[in-house]
Amino acid sequence: MGQTITFRLTKKLADWIEQTAARIGVSQGKLIRDHLERARQSDNGARKFMRFAGVIRGGPRNLSTRKGFSKK
Repeated sequence: MGQTITFRLTKKLADWIEQTAARIGVSQGKLIRDHLERARQSDNGARKFMRFAGVIRGGPRNLSTRKGFSKK
């Protein structure tokens, strides 16, 4: 299938995975893969603020206050 990753879970998280997988009728691995896939798909929203990069107008062109970094 793919790559195998091994990691340790807290007892509380392991119990939740076991109970949830049994309740919805899927394997624990499928439950984890599905949740990781959803997290990956929604990760694009974490960078939505970048659409504002370079949009601020009316301020100084260079916000740097450290000597040697200004392009004057």
